[in-house]
Amino acid sequence: MHAAFFLLLGASLVRYLLRHPWEGRSPWIIGLSAALAALYVLGPALGSRATPRRLVWLGTVVAVWMVLVVLAPSFAWCAVPLFYTGLRTLPPRAALVLVALLTAFVVAAQLQLAHGGFDPNLVIAPPAVAAIATAVFVHAERLAARQRALIDDLLSTRRELAATERREGTLAERQRLSMEIHDTLAQGLSSQQMLLQAADRTWDADPATARRHVRTAESIAERNLAEARRFVHDLAPADLAEGGGLEQALRALAARESAGFRVDGAPVPLPDRVQSALLRIAQGALANVREHAGATSTALTLTYLDDQIVLDIADDGRGFEPARTRGGVRGHGLPAMRARVRQLGGTLTVESTPGEGTVLSAAVPLDTRDTRDTRDNQGTRAVLDAQDTRETP
Repeated sequence: MHAAFFLLLGASLVRYLLRHPWEGRSPWIIGLSAALAALYVLGPALGSRATPRRLVWLGTVVAVWMVLVVLAPSFAWCAVPLFYTGLRTLPPRAALVLVALLTAFVVAAQLQLAHGGFDPNLVIAPPAVAAIATAVFVHAERLAARQRALIDDLLSTRRELAATERREGTLAERQRLSMEIHDTLAQGLSSQQMLLQAADRTWDADPATARRHVRTAESIAERNLAEARRFVHDLAPADLAEGGGLEQALRALAARESAGFRVDGAPVPLPDRVQSALLRIAQGALANVREHAGATSTALTLTYLDDQIVLDIADDGRGFEPARTRGGVRGHGLPAMRARVRQLGGTLTVESTPGEGTVLSAAVPLDTRDTRDTRDNQGTRAVLDAQDTRETP
């Protein structure tokens, strides 16, 4: 429609100059044509809503066009694109009034071009064209509204289905865990209680039987401990559950996401909660890069320092304004990452500029006692695992 307007405007100006090589009003016609073209170019920048600036612009364009039609009736057919501009900008009643006004000017211009001769087509054709243009626009708007409503319904239905599936999955997992706990830990604890109560009752009268009850309760406790470790193992992040530690998990994650991975510093044993938190942060950051950044390259760097461990995720994507992340503007990803790091006493830093990529840095302090306890726990866990392999549930 924009192209049609400029084509009609140029054709009307050429027609006028050919019919009227040069006369006193020619400079005015040329100047008004240039002004109308310049004004029309500003229209898309003002949007399509009926804002005060948009209404002033539309009124100015129509006024300049009317002056042109009075001076040179050949510019009348530029009204057709203006029909759609008015229908798109104004409320329905106001738009119909504008269409009627433009049609009246077109009819008057055509009668003026007829040089006094009356032709019924000159009176009927412009209103017919205006009616057809209005009907086409209204029909297209109704189809677009139906399509938007259908898309909104589909999106709403998809969100509801996703929420329902998440709830069903959560309920199913809770039911599975409740049955697992009931059939293993709860039954074992109940057996231990009964055995210890029996041992307490027979401790004085039959010490041998009491000690046998205690040894049986100890055996059941060991099996329950193995079951508890299995539950923890199943609920841990899948990459960590496979064994190999945080570095191997991050390397596998980077490979899946086509990202680079590098380790700096001397690795030290890390508590499980630190490994799980850093892996979850890396997964969330790479998901954001994949969905929002449009990056061509991404790099993960795990740095071991004397008193802290730092995970950096850098990309060369479109970037954003970190200040806008406050208040949940960009969703729940970054707040969740900050919460994970805060629980460990660390800090999360986001450095980004629109068009220049993003660097996310998670720094977690390391307590030497934690690393020492982690190393001792790993040795104890290896011994217990070895005992579990010898047990028959």
